[in-house]
Amino acid sequence: MDGDELKRHCLAKPGAWPDEPWENDVVIKVGPKIFAFLGSTGETVGVKCGKGRDLADEWLTRYPEDATASAYIGRHGWNTLRLQGAIPADEILEAVDASYEAVVASLPKKDRPTSA
Repeated sequence: MDGDELKRHCLAKPGAWPDEPWENDVVIKVGPKIFAFLGSTGETVGVKCGKGRDLADEWLTRYPEDATASAYIGRHGWNTLRLQGAIPADEILEAVDASYEAVVASLPKKDRPTSA
């Protein structure tokens, strides 16, 4: 899987839209919140892997070379996953889907997409 495929997958989600809040760093949001950090290289994706570190740490155990706690927000359950490593593409897509669902669930009803 490459960064373009992943971006298309993210943008196919109801209410998803791209943003560049930092120079050359693409993020995908739903409502006002980010659910996927695509960065500038297209080599990784940052996703919410749970409410805390418990579920997120499972990724680090299973894929120590290709999953890391995200800088600054890792303590809140965010990981960075390498796209071209040992993590199967379907697991990356599932992680993106779970991140999207977690972020949508945290939004006030007024900010949730109608078909999510």
